[in-house]
Amino acid sequence: MNAPLPQVSWGKVEKITSLCLIGTLLAFIGSRLIFAVWWPMHTLDFSISAIAVALLIASFRFAAHRRGWRIGVIAYASATQIVPMVVREPVLLLPLLGGLIPVAILLGCLIALSRKGSNARPAQRS
Repeated sequence: MNAPLPQVSWGKVEKITSLCLIGTLLAFIGSRLIFAVWWPMHTLDFSISAIAVALLIASFRFAAHRRGWRIGVIAYASATQIVPMVVREPVLLLPLLGGLIPVAILLGCLIALSRKGSNARPAQRS
């Protein structure tokens, strides 16, 4: 009944989470570029989005083992979608700041999990 729990590496959780986020950003930005065929996109938006897609594709190969590269690619790809939108319509900054609260909570939880020691064991209940 009291089987030992498998040890989970939180670094592995962070890696899988960031790779899933990279895949999600790739799908979102890629679909936005595909829709640019029918609905014209600003030239600057198209250029930085195309660079972001190239970096996201390359990150599966080059950033798979480097945390800094993954975080950098995620930050750049996210910024390519948010910054042009806020520059054109500054009023959109208010909902984005409101959405930042759950993101900050999630980041705090991920940081706490990544700093959790691997030798800490949960309390055994009888």
